[in-house]
Amino acid sequence: MSDFILAAASYEKQKYYLEPKFQALPETIQEEIRIICVTTAQKLGCTFLMGFHEDGEIYFETVKREDDFGFDEIGAELEIKGILRTQKQLLTSLTAWFAIFFTADGEKLKEQLLD
Repeated sequence: MSDFILAAASYEKQKYYLEPKFQALPETIQEEIRIICVTTAQKLGCTFLMGFHEDGEIYFETVKREDDFGFDEIGAELEIKGILRTQKQLLTSLTAWFAIFFTADGEKLKEQLLD
């Protein structure tokens, strides 16, 4: 199964990345995604990724430095659960958008709607 990275932010490098194929999203949504990624990377002191599994399910991933033995795995999980809780509407909309534009079922749905 392939994963699609939507966006990522690195605390260490102080960089943010949005996958070019997702730049069709409205700017306000892009900004919300940027805020989530950057603030989470800063809070956790890691690289934070946000993306989609091939089936359209959204996922979050934290990547710590190899020598970061003080990384708080439990705190990271709690932070992700907080995002899932507080950003539920945004995440639901993103999941639907991804399913429509990037999955085989979405292509079928678009064809049905256009007929």
